[in-house]
Amino acid sequence: MPMVGARVSVPLGKQTCVGLVLAVEALATDTEHTFALKPVGEILDTTPLPDAHWLELLEWAARYYQHPIGEVLFSALPVALRSSKPLSKRMQKRLAATPVVAQTPPPSSLALTMEQQHCLQTIQQWQRVDTPRPVLLHGITGSGKTEIYLRLIAPLLADGKQVLVIVPEIGLTPQLLARFQQFFADTYIVCLHSALSDGERLQAWLEARNGKARIIIGTRSAVFTPAPQLGLIIVDEEHDSSLKQQEGFRYHGRDLAVKRAQMLNIPILLGTATPSLESLYNVQTGRYHHTLLKQRPGAARPPGLQIQDSRPFTLDAGLSPPSLQAIRTTLARSEQVMVFLNRRGFAPALFCPSCGWQASCQHCSVNMTWHARRNRLVCHHCGAEQATPSQCPSCHNPKLTTQGQGTERVELALQTLFPHFPVVRIDRDSTSRKGELADKLATVRSNEPLVLVGTQMLAKGHDFPNLTLVIILDIDHSLLSNDYRALEKLGQLLVQVAGRAGRADKPGQVILQTSQPEHPLLHQLVGHGYTPFARQLLEERKRWHFPPYGYHALIRASAGTMEKALKLLDHISHLLANSDNNLQRLGPIPAPLEKKANRYRAQLLVGGKQRATLHNALRQLLAHENKLPGRSSVRWSIDIDPVDLT
Repeated sequence: MPMVGARVSVPLGKQTCVGLVLAVEALATDTEHTFALKPVGEILDTTPLPDAHWLELLEWAARYYQHPIGEVLFSALPVALRSSKPLSKRMQKRLAATPVVAQTPPPSSLALTMEQQHCLQTIQQWQRVDTPRPVLLHGITGSGKTEIYLRLIAPLLADGKQVLVIVPEIGLTPQLLARFQQFFADTYIVCLHSALSDGERLQAWLEARNGKARIIIGTRSAVFTPAPQLGLIIVDEEHDSSLKQQEGFRYHGRDLAVKRAQMLNIPILLGTATPSLESLYNVQTGRYHHTLLKQRPGAARPPGLQIQDSRPFTLDAGLSPPSLQAIRTTLARSEQVMVFLNRRGFAPALFCPSCGWQASCQHCSVNMTWHARRNRLVCHHCGAEQATPSQCPSCHNPKLTTQGQGTERVELALQTLFPHFPVVRIDRDSTSRKGELADKLATVRSNEPLVLVGTQMLAKGHDFPNLTLVIILDIDHSLLSNDYRALEKLGQLLVQVAGRAGRADKPGQVILQTSQPEHPLLHQLVGHGYTPFARQLLEERKRWHFPPYGYHALIRASAGTMEKALKLLDHISHLLANSDNNLQRLGPIPAPLEKKANRYRAQLLVGGKQRATLHNALRQLLAHENKLPGRSSVRWSIDIDPVDLT
């Protein structure tokens, strides 16, 4: 008889699949309700993989995110455990191992500032209560939040507890890991993220499960890592949208971490320089504690931020003459510069100035991006590539031109303008090979004068002591976006990017180039800081009953034609209206990216003032899923608490 939590092989049609046992019940004897059942093929595990808490968390997540329990369970398991192949004897031994209760001696402590010490003591006092509330640690960039993390962890390790640390990006993991290994030299630490091989990920998972790993550091999926002695969860950069899974099981790593801490009745700390509006709202309503770090340690001070009107200037690869002069002056002082542009490639558009032809993707409703080094056109949505034409396919004009700029173009321009200084580009294209990101970051940390060009990979977590100038390009599309979350994301991005400057004893400067210098929210952010900016956005959300003052679900559909996608969503909209006419329904409408990978996309945004009302309506919708007309030719999904409306 298989145990709850064990894997079994299950015959389905002509194939054999892997299942996870959730319950064992006696077979009904009432012949009227019995039906033919096949026996399980093989019991793959003699020891349950997860514990009861793990199953409880995932069953709750399946209900909350309106997603099939099977997909939820297997998305939370390492890939190596999703197949019917039995574990090796070595892995079985680790799986069956008795949880280790290891006590770690406290590390030697470095001096904290008075502000950090007060913050630490306040958080520790909150954690001692019988039912700890989540704590939002709001510290400006460079204020030493990581030092608070380390000192909160130390006494828990000494008591034999485990700690889970969740970060939004793989790129932040090596730096954080190095800092933790330095501070906790005698502690076993594992990392969990998608860059690991299946074997490496399974080994780390098992070592966390049997208690050998005392600190687990990972990206959003690490929230599912079993840890029998878990005593604290830390979510770093809690505002970051990378914590939300955008495909398949669309969970939010931060929100599930809060739920897990609540189930285990353990403390959870959410750290950020730019809190999400949801977290600020939870502070206002008393659900979260709130503590501040307003100063950088030592001589470091927040950088000065200047809004620069780019309209009067002729730009060189997006850079104005004053910005180029600022780069020149900074390099002359043997300091470093960052040019931030959140767009890869050389140029986002290749077109013919004679007839107006544009290089567009055949599979998506977007232009292809030109990558000059490879001389290829690439779609950044479906991944399609093609050779760059030598002439216009329409009028045969040999003089094609580009519009706009990406990081590759900025890099090439800066190499020409500043030939005596290294130009280091960090984006997904330049760091695709293993070890490239670490090598480039090591070059920057050598503190030699250079220019760093990059995307949002550089926006958070990195500490470059000799970086004193940051120039931010092309943020106007966010100021003019019709996505109600765009301004929140922009404010967070600007503050995080600006925070890379002046983190040591040298003063920092930030230049924000824009063609919208009079935008009121931009002046609110620059003149008064992130918190008043966020409060103003909260007031706007409150007027419209938008999150966090209401609750949203985004229903997406894709089909071979737009008509089919819209027709299905229209039927869903009517079903929801019949279920509860108090629900707000926006759409159905074509998605901002109407066509992707040869499928036309539409969406319906559903909102309610009460979470229970919205979820009850969605459950009724899923109960009638088989009756939806045309569903066989349309793919559709429900995204609870969406953070991306594209």
